[in-house]
Amino acid sequence: MSPRPLLVGRTYCVRTFGCQMNLHDTERVRGLLDDCGCIEVADIDEADIVVFMTCCVRENADTRLYGQASAVAGAPAPPHGRRVLAVGGCIAQRDGAALVAHIPDVDVVFGTSALASVPRLLEQALADDTGIAVDVTEDGKGFSTDLPSRRAEAFHAWVPIMTGCNNFCSYCIVPYVRGRERSRVFERVVDECAGLVHDGVREICLLGQNVNSYGRDLYGSPRFADLVRAVGETGVERLRFTSSNPKDLSDETIAAMAETPAVAGHLHLAVQSGSNRILRAMRRSYTREGYLDLVRRLRAAMPDLALSTDIIVGFPGETEQDFEDTLSLVREVGFSSAFTFIYSRRAGTPAAKIVDDTPHEVIQRRFGRLADLVAHLSHESNQADLGQLVEVLVEGASKRDGDVLVGHSAKNQTVHFAPPAGLGRGELVGSFVNVRVEEARTWYLRGTCEGAPW
Repeated sequence: MSPRPLLVGRTYCVRTFGCQMNLHDTERVRGLLDDCGCIEVADIDEADIVVFMTCCVRENADTRLYGQASAVAGAPAPPHGRRVLAVGGCIAQRDGAALVAHIPDVDVVFGTSALASVPRLLEQALADDTGIAVDVTEDGKGFSTDLPSRRAEAFHAWVPIMTGCNNFCSYCIVPYVRGRERSRVFERVVDECAGLVHDGVREICLLGQNVNSYGRDLYGSPRFADLVRAVGETGVERLRFTSSNPKDLSDETIAAMAETPAVAGHLHLAVQSGSNRILRAMRRSYTREGYLDLVRRLRAAMPDLALSTDIIVGFPGETEQDFEDTLSLVREVGFSSAFTFIYSRRAGTPAAKIVDDTPHEVIQRRFGRLADLVAHLSHESNQADLGQLVEVLVEGASKRDGDVLVGHSAKNQTVHFAPPAGLGRGELVGSFVNVRVEEARTWYLRGTCEGAPW
């Protein structure tokens, strides 16, 4: 893409909320703006162009966007005299031009399939400040993977394998803003991963709203197990994927995970509730018993597998017994970590129509009990690695202590350690090291680096 006269030299700043797909889309937006001659800055006050990549899964994401956008509108004038405010992602896709009702100063709105339109929309906004430039159309847009990209880290890459979701869980807005499932061509995904490995990428994360469904729309049946094996053969050293819906996690995929050395020893498997009654109301298409059986099969194939999950507290109509069923499932599985949320009503979803009179104080107490249990189990899970050597991909310096390095283990644990003698921090970023764990806390491990990095 050639530089665009109206954009050349303009500074930009991107703020990203939400899931890994938004992180990937942010890298594409940064690549597009770089190719147009823009210059990235870290401080919004220095930016001529401010882009918010948004998520609308929970209500607080809307509130956060509106607050930050208002702050931008009230900030001092940027270097070129006029600041352009752009909003992309799921909130933009959902609201379109109506977003101006919440953010009067918005100049550009682009949907989840309209990343390629960003330069054109920005030029339109700069040329005419009397209205907003909008593109939330979906048809014929292709995949964002065809666009230029600037990754956040040279050693890690997000690789979308599909977009959209066909599940329509009763509480979830994603199918309405990301659309139905569309898979990328198998060979294109594998070729992209091989190219990334050739360029020095050491960890790849395959992305999709439900990766286990990958290929069903193109090939008649899912081919995710085949894809895991094929990507594993590219030479990538660590392979992750997200998100996995339990109802579609097949024995073939479990076998592929166990037999592919690059697959990391961690799986995020959202359960949402331990109550069959609530699972039915959520339209999750599996039972408590089915989920527990799936966990048994996973651990039979990979005994050291760490499992994390998502859990919603306070789904409309949840009783104390339903919540106790969730607690007992969490104990039985022994999750290494969990993302816990209080139910957030999303207009347009079936669950939004359910009347619920459960007092908020009751839901808050339940949430606190679940959080305490998750913390206990996380601490307990980390004790298994006390005194052990864990393989860590080094990501950079700790935010709290610049003399300490931080990375993640294969089980997705955060690991802190001091750099070995004779090696600077910069030399280790993007390397693998072995760390002897000397301290196992609830949310992290700490230890000493042993041996040479590789």
